[in-house]
Amino acid sequence: MIFVHQPNACASTGQPLLERRLLDLHEPIPADALWIDLIGPSRQEDHKVEAFMGIEIPTREEMQDIEPSELLYVENGARYMTGRLLCRVEEDEAQLTGVTFILRDNRLATVRYEDPQAFRMFVQRAGKPAGVSLAGEAILSSLIETVIDRAADVLQAKGDRIDALSRRIFATPSDPGARNAELQDTLRALGRLNEMLSMQRESLVSMERILLSLSASYRVTKAPREVREEVRSTLRDLQSLEEHATFLSGKIQFLLDATLGLVNLEQNNIIKLFSVMAVVFMPPTLIASVYGMNFKAMPELDWGFGYPMAVLMMIVAAILPYVFFRWKRWL
Repeated sequence: MIFVHQPNACASTGQPLLERRLLDLHEPIPADALWIDLIGPSRQEDHKVEAFMGIEIPTREEMQDIEPSELLYVENGARYMTGRLLCRVEEDEAQLTGVTFILRDNRLATVRYEDPQAFRMFVQRAGKPAGVSLAGEAILSSLIETVIDRAADVLQAKGDRIDALSRRIFATPSDPGARNAELQDTLRALGRLNEMLSMQRESLVSMERILLSLSASYRVTKAPREVREEVRSTLRDLQSLEEHATFLSGKIQFLLDATLGLVNLEQNNIIKLFSVMAVVFMPPTLIASVYGMNFKAMPELDWGFGYPMAVLMMIVAAILPYVFFRWKRWL
């Protein structure tokens, strides 16, 4: 699909805005289009945009490359920048998707095969009067700023989730019997959160490379001061988010260690219970074994009170270890 964004005036206020519409494959691209957004494009759609902008659209496989030289480069006067964005966070199926930004002659083209929430947020913002400056460089910097804002929202939501898990881990269990299963569920939840945070940090690192490349380029090309200031401000926000993501990862690691420690304590309590029961029943078993021997010369076998005496000895032998353990506070 090809979506084109071209400048227009708001019917009620007359203020400029970006009008978005889906372009048919056989429909020509408007000459005043400032942003061309390709979502899962076919080869015919790629060729159409390539002919209009004089660029080469990278394939999906090329967008998955991890070599910096393949992600940030300049070719035929066009600047290519590929980053990785987090998507499908709401469905709890978070994954990273490659997005390529191509800037040429103050016109922006984006290539993507998923629909991250940040793009939907920016489209709504750009469609409002004075929502974005009507220039390719300004659109790019505002789009990246929206990506960072979305990352901040995700980190805040996951931080709240981590705090909730922390309270549940260290809370007094209402049902001790179900404690072990609850801790296992917590371990799985922490594992999913840690995986999502790792992907978010990878996304932030890729966007930081893009911002650093833009900042260096704008210094050389003497881009408008407002655009350069916006890029620098976005870069500072991104770096603070990276520090926050690192803090959350450390907190998850602490909670993982604490949860594993609590699981070990639960298992130790079970093992301790079996050990105590074995020690408690060891003396009665010894007494029963002695009087279960088939020897004739055992005078107690002929006593009238021999059986009650043996039972009493077994009961006392079982109680004494239990009392001793309680006195030592081992139970």
